[in-house]
Order: sequence, then C-alpha cells, then structure tokens
Amino acid sequence: MFRYLNAAVAFLVLSFCACKKDMLHWQKTQQIAGNTTSKLNHIRFLNDSVCIIAGGEHFDNAVVLRSVDGGFTFAPYSYPEAGKGMYGMGVSPQGKIFLSGTDGCVLHSIDTGRTFQFNRILDWDYYVGVSYPTPDTGFFVSTHLNDAGSITRVDAQYHIIDKLNLNFGLADIFMVSPTTGYVIGYGAVMKTTDGGLNWIYLDPADDKFVSMDIHGDELWMCGYAGTVYHSTDAGVHWQKLRNGNDITLPRYRMLSIVFKDSKNGWISCDDGKVVYTDDGGHHWMEYDQFTTIAMRSIVICPNNDLMVAGDNGMIYRLTTK
Repeated sequence: MFRYLNAAVAFLVLSFCACKKDMLHWQKTQQIAGNTTSKLNHIRFLNDSVCIIAGGEHFDNAVVLRSVDGGFTFAPYSYPEAGKGMYGMGVSPQGKIFLSGTDGCVLHSIDTGRTFQFNRILDWDYYVGVSYPTPDTGFFVSTHLNDAGSITRVDAQYHIIDKLNLNFGLADIFMVSPTTGYVIGYGAVMKTTDGGLNWIYLDPADDKFVSMDIHGDELWMCGYAGTVYHSTDAGVHWQKLRNGNDITLPRYRMLSIVFKDSKNGWISCDDGKVVYTDDGGHHWMEYDQFTTIAMRSIVICPNNDLMVAGDNGMIYRLTTK
C-alpha cells in the first residue's frame, strides 16, 4: 500500500514540477480602457486600424466599442433600441458587420462600425452566432440553456427562410463560403456543403464546443471542458490533441481559440488564464495570470500583440517574448 502511495505522491510532484516548468512570461501586459463595465463577447479587427468589440448585458444593454488606431484606444457606443447583449459577430465578404443577441436582436453596420442599424428576427430567439456569406442570405444560430438550439436562415430583410431545430444548444457558426460552413455547440459539430440546405454531423462529440479557428482546410476547435481538436482536411478527419477529461492534465475552462500559423496558437479561459502551444496544439503551457476575469475572446492584433476581452468590460493587450 505504501509503495502505491509513494508512487502517487511522486507522480503528483513530477506533475507539479512540469507545470511550473511550463509557466511562460509576458513581455508586456497593458489594460485598455473600454469605458464600460459590461460583458465583452467578441473582438474583430476589420483592417490594420479598425477594431470592433461587441457585448452588453443579457437583457439590459447592447455595447459596441470601436478603435481606429489598431486597438490601442476605444470609443464606446450604446444602442438602447436593441437593449440586449450582443453575443454573436460576423463580417460579410463585403465588409458589413452583423451582431446578434437576445430576443432576435440584430445590429448591422455598412460603414466599418461608425454607425449601426437595429433589426429583429421575429422568432425572438437567443442568437449567439451569425454569418452572412452572401449579401442576401444570413445564418443565425441559437441556444436555450444548451438543451435546444436552431440554425435559422434569413434574407436581407431578416425574414426567416427556413429554420432547423436541434436538441442541443449551439455556440457559433462559420460560413467560409456561400456553400460551406460549420456550426459548433453542446456535444456536436456540423458542416454544410450546400449552403445550409443540409447539415451533417462531424466526429467530435465529447465537449461543449465554444470556439473554432479556420485557416483554409485546417481547423482548430476548443471546448469549455478543455478539449482541443484539429483537422487538416476541412473536418473530414479529426485528431483530439487535448482531452479535457484527462485528470492528469491541468483543468482549463476554454472560451476562445486563435492560431497564428500551423504551430503557434493561444486559448483564453473563463478564469483569466491564457494558454499557448508551439507544436500545433499537442502541448499547452500557461502564461503568467494577469486577471481572474473570464476572457471571452482572443485575437491577434495587426502588430502581432494579442488582445483579450471579457467580463466587467476588461480588455488587455498582451505582448509575447
């Protein structure tokens, strides 16, 4: 018995030492003023200068932050006509910005976020993801406490064309062309190759999938429980790079994933942690923790800094060594 106990203790000590060895250090962390205390859900750089951050509180307000200096300063805008948090963000090939949220609320901009117009999808769903692959067709995905969700196709006036109801909640949608796209959600990933007329289930099914980063046919995806998947053939085959249920691994509650290239990627988590891989996602290392606030979105800035945003209006620029 003592032999097994000593082996277990040795294993824990080695695991602790390995985690300490993997701790990384930021060259610089800078908190950016957003002049809001609302939850921030999505960051998107439209070009080297203009950056949009969208968020708000579930039933209280819609908040949009806009930067014109590459994400170093932001001006806040409030949209009381929406009055609901914005949880989904998509940018069409024509540069039109779409935000989606509670009760079917939609904000859209045709002038890189200088102004937004309010609309509503009349089914009043909780839309957490949006994608417009063509000017006259949009896709919105919803969730209801993870127990149900939908993929709703609308026209340019937000009239519903058709709606696919599902028995699990969705988290986001990514239409990479007018015909091809992916949806991710609670225990499921789906793909269409015919413009949303049909959706097929892909293999991953063991996490609440919350974020995907797409580089052509190469896909990375993370789940809230800490699972990471990778595909090199547009989702036909998947490799599980990290098992979030493996008790020998650190527990990460993942929220957003971004890759710079085939090797270097980052994930932000709901306790403020940021983790990094330099081998394509097989092995993840923690950076020094600068906050305990949930960081709901992570992107790579034009100057190769990272930017994260999350709860309580928190925004940080992070410089790696």
